[in-house]
Order: sequence, then structure tokens, then C-alpha cells
Amino acid sequence: MKKRTFLIALGLAVSAGCSFANAQTNELAESEVQTKVKQAKVHAKALGGALKSRLKQAIQSGGLEAGVEECQLAAEPIAESLSQNGWEVGRTALKVRNPNNAPDEWEREQLALFASLLEKTKLEGKPPSTPIDNYKYDSDSGEFRYMMAIQQGQVCMACHGGQVAPSVKETILKHYPKDEATGFELGELRGAFTLTYSPQ
Repeated sequence: MKKRTFLIALGLAVSAGCSFANAQTNELAESEVQTKVKQAKVHAKALGGALKSRLKQAIQSGGLEAGVEECQLAAEPIAESLSQNGWEVGRTALKVRNPNNAPDEWEREQLALFASLLEKTKLEGKPPSTPIDNYKYDSDSGEFRYMMAIQQGQVCMACHGGQVAPSVKETILKHYPKDEATGFELGELRGAFTLTYSPQ
């Protein structure tokens, strides 16, 4: 039997002309996919919110260096705590700080798409009106994958921008000797939340 994979684009990816396979998708599969999209968004926002909260507390109490330390200690446990009931939750980027977060082929394709979409909106002088995201669903295996772009914000610049203080850089390299995740400009793609659901 020929394997069928449904690739459906969301958010700004729609305006970029990504292909749809809605005509091939039956109502049940479509309903299941939309449920998974909602669940994925909840998990992505939970991961982002938890990380931001922990980083904010650490930076307020011990400065940017403490923020780097906290991120190194907390990021993976938070992701693991959300990786339940068939879900695997994490982050990835084209330039990673933690080598464990390196993208696979599909993730790399989505990151390239997200980067071009953010560049397009920057040239047009307007911020994205909806989250930049994308997903794919394999109807045979039931595997569902979802990604949501993380845009470089002002709060990220001190540790990921082009002017990282020497003491912060030293702390980063202490924990991430192969760090690639600096030199970002405000508003460009920092990375993405990446989620996979596999039926149990």
C-alpha cells in the first residue's frame, strides 16, 4: 500500500503558497489533525512560558550570567516534563546553543521557510499577524509533527545578539563550548518549538 503523508501549512506559511492536501483528507483525519494542532500550540506555549519565567527570575536575582546557568539547568527538564502522553516537546534552530537541539531534515526545511517569512515581513515593515508555524501528519502511522517559530526579541539580545558582554559569553562557553547561537538581529528567526506526537 502506498504511504500517504498529508502536509498542511498554517499561519503565514499559507500566504507563502505552501501546498495543501485538504482534498485528500477525510473529515475524521481533519478533525484529528486540528485537535493535535491545538494540543501542540498549548505545549509550545507552556514550554516558552515556563522557560521565560525561570529565566526572568534568575536574571533578576543574579544577572545575565545566572540566566545562562538557569537555562542550562532548566530547559531540558521543563521539556521532558511536557513530553507525556505520546508527545515529545523541544526546541531547535539553524544555529543551536545546545548540540542536542540540532534540527533533522524536516525541521531544517521548516526553519528555512520560517526565516524567509520573517525576512519578508521585515522588508514589508510589519510584524507577523499570526504565529508562523507548520505541521505535517502521516495518516498511516498517525505521527504528527508541529513547529512554531521563535522570533528574536529584545529580551533575547543580551545572550543571543551581536553584542554579548564578555562575562556572559564566558558563562555561555563554559556550558556550551560549541555555541553557535549569537549574532542574531532583532526580529529575525531565533529558532522554533518542535513537537512530535506518536500514537502509543
